[in-house]
Amino acid sequence: MIRGNTDGVRDSILNELETIYDFRLEKGRFVSEEIVGIMAMVTVRINREITVAIDRRGKVIDVAIGDSNSAELPIVDISNRKLSGVRIIHTHPNGYPNLSMIDISALLKLKLDGIGAIGVTEEKITGINIGFCKVEGNLLEHEEIENLSVEEACEYDYFSKVLEVEEALRQVEVVEDDSEVAILVGVDTEESLEELAELAKACDVKVAGNLYQKRNKPDNVFFIGSGKVRDLAIMRQLKRANLIIFDEELTGVQLKNLEAVTGCKVIDRTILILEIFARRARTREAKIQVELAQLKYRSGRLLGLGSIMSRTGGGIGTKGPGEKKLEIDRRRIRDEIHELKQELEKIKKNRALQREKRESSGIPKVALVGYTNVGKSTLRNLLVELYPGDNTSKKEAVFAENMLFATLDATTRSITLPDKRIAALTDTVGFVRKLPHDLVEAFKSTLEEVVFADLLVHVVDVSSETVIEQIKAVENVLEELSAKDKPTILALNKCDKASEEEITLVKETFKDYFIMEISAKNEVNIESLMENIVEMLPRTLKRVEYMIPYSESSVSAYLHRNSIIESEEYEGEGTRIVATVSDEVFNRCEKFMINIL
Repeated sequence: MIRGNTDGVRDSILNELETIYDFRLEKGRFVSEEIVGIMAMVTVRINREITVAIDRRGKVIDVAIGDSNSAELPIVDISNRKLSGVRIIHTHPNGYPNLSMIDISALLKLKLDGIGAIGVTEEKITGINIGFCKVEGNLLEHEEIENLSVEEACEYDYFSKVLEVEEALRQVEVVEDDSEVAILVGVDTEESLEELAELAKACDVKVAGNLYQKRNKPDNVFFIGSGKVRDLAIMRQLKRANLIIFDEELTGVQLKNLEAVTGCKVIDRTILILEIFARRARTREAKIQVELAQLKYRSGRLLGLGSIMSRTGGGIGTKGPGEKKLEIDRRRIRDEIHELKQELEKIKKNRALQREKRESSGIPKVALVGYTNVGKSTLRNLLVELYPGDNTSKKEAVFAENMLFATLDATTRSITLPDKRIAALTDTVGFVRKLPHDLVEAFKSTLEEVVFADLLVHVVDVSSETVIEQIKAVENVLEELSAKDKPTILALNKCDKASEEEITLVKETFKDYFIMEISAKNEVNIESLMENIVEMLPRTLKRVEYMIPYSESSVSAYLHRNSIIESEEYEGEGTRIVATVSDEVFNRCEKFMINIL
């Protein structure tokens, strides 16, 4: 029986593959020339991988069309201190015999005796690479024997290797290393690669090295030059990396070509950011927004012939057994995007109702904006703690850590301003250079809190070497949201860590802003910040004279909590109070009012 992706494969070809089950290999032989010949011939004819699994007795136990993960084998627990007793040989129709990350993952997860990759083109077999498990220290690693001829691969003494590995497994307590080790690749600036390293760190990825190439125009095939790709493949092997991250967005073709040459999983900056967002999203809204951005990204990278392959539109060339897998994927993604947008629209309406309530109450709105990891959440937690609004002290603090995108969910809490007004303080998702457009689009409902704010506090890490670029990146996003012209305080956070030269440079570069130096962590100039927030917020306060009967002492206490008391006199009929009040206080205490001053 031939398993895997057999759709559209003629019975005559499946029958040829069935003959592989009839072969019995001599003990110790990795594979035979006859099996390799049949696999290569079928690969050329159908342009798909062929996978064969063989046990230690030389019996073929599985033949499939598909990659090395197509073999139906149980995952062997490392505590058994032995390998699975099965080796897998498969073809690579792209002509590259080097093991891919899927191959290496199968080797280690399935504890294979070995895995062989046969590079196949229409003209010839380009070579065979064989991978084995090996024990280093107490870790299960892999090693790769490269560019063997068919004869060398067939005669390779793999069994001695297997015995050696199993002996090592019995000697030590071995653990599997699932960590990801990456090479970073960039064509923009070295500084941009440093930020990419921070993004990788936020995903628990170790960075083993950087590869930088200055290019004016990206290569359509590999993004970087073909020579650099070969350097990258060698560097990946030397550094023993299992992941390559590009600092720019890659096309589907570039991703496929790079993985084929390097034998390694390749992702770009956008995928990395989406992964961080997916891990950090807490609320249903944030999770939907991330999923929406991921689906939009995937939909643009489904490889194939696009609408030409569609069998749903009718007409010449479209009749047949049904939709191709590519079109099914496209349709499924379109349906999912539509459903998510509808759900997001419902959440948006609820958010709009909440916003209307705040607006009708006359509560001024302050939004913290800024680059990711500059201290917005730390400042937000501090202000809520020092200037709590009603019941705010009981609310839990938002997550604030020294990492990129620690906050994804916009949170709004009330704070009490120094003039006794209640204000709504919103902490927003951080921005970043080259923030994927689909992500900005998806998070627009969250970022609407910025659009409707009365005042923006643009928090900046003034000690950062790239502070100027960070401020400009935030300005670009604010401009996209049509919120750049709002009243803004540029809060130079971490001023105690920055030099006078760094602070002066920012002040001279952005003279149009109202600028303040603060430190949220060490509580520097926080009172001054609050006073300036009061000054810059729109004033809807009224100066009112009240006469409060002694029997209504709770009203006096309410005025003391929620307004600025200018004078207070005790008279025969009650307490005469002159206070500056907000619209909410004015409406609640209207029946005790004597005069509007």
